Amino acid sequence: MIKKLKDIDLNKVLLETKLFFEIFVVKPLISLVQGEKKIENIEGLQDYIQRKSAFITQQTLFGYLKTRIGTNYVKMYDNDDFVASIDIAKWNIYLVSIQDMLFFTLSYLYAKNRYQNTEDSRMLFERITYNELNNKEHPLPNDIYQKRLKQFEERIQTISWMTYYKDNPFKTSSESLHYWAPIADELKNLDKEIVINSMQLKWKNIAEEFIKIININKVA
Repeated sequence: MIKKLKDIDLNKVLLETKLFFEIFVVKPLISLVQGEKKIENIEGLQDYIQRKSAFITQQTLFGYLKTRIGTNYVKMYDNDDFVASIDIAKWNIYLVSIQDMLFFTLSYLYAKNRYQNTEDSRMLFERITYNELNNKEHPLPNDIYQKRLKQFEERIQTISWMTYYKDNPFKTSSESLHYWAPIADELKNLDKEIVINSMQLKWKNIAEEFIKIININKVA
């Protein structure tokens, strides 16, 4: 049921909208306009992974919702259940995207004999999620974090660092988009191939960009 305007906490809505756009829109767009700098160290890699994962999440999730819902897209934000489902989807897809990017980038460096400390994937995942968990105004929900942390630990046990980067590395996040998008199941079933391929294509562009700008050559 659509809420009356007087019942909506406009300050809360504005704050959450501002925070969302800072994380998932503004920062990625700034890098898009300014161009990507060479990645020279692990700190630069962490920043790149966080920004690109946020960018992919924003582009694919909201692009899919707009395509499927059409002109009623904006009106759906008056529905609390819909807004909550978007938030759940956003965080889950974002954290799985971070996983895929971590495994892809470190696998590529490992296979090219340019950086061998693959255990840094844990450290980077912890750093990025720590920042999100401790955002005072819009923190990552702990229950979602715990589920994705468990998923991360399960995946890292079986990963082949030598081949991961070239063996459909973004399959898990692409499937996550299809699974978590708050669209009726009967419609998602029709869209599955298109949705997954669309995200894979966006990841392909980022993967190609990464290979061009990575400048870490230290074997550790």
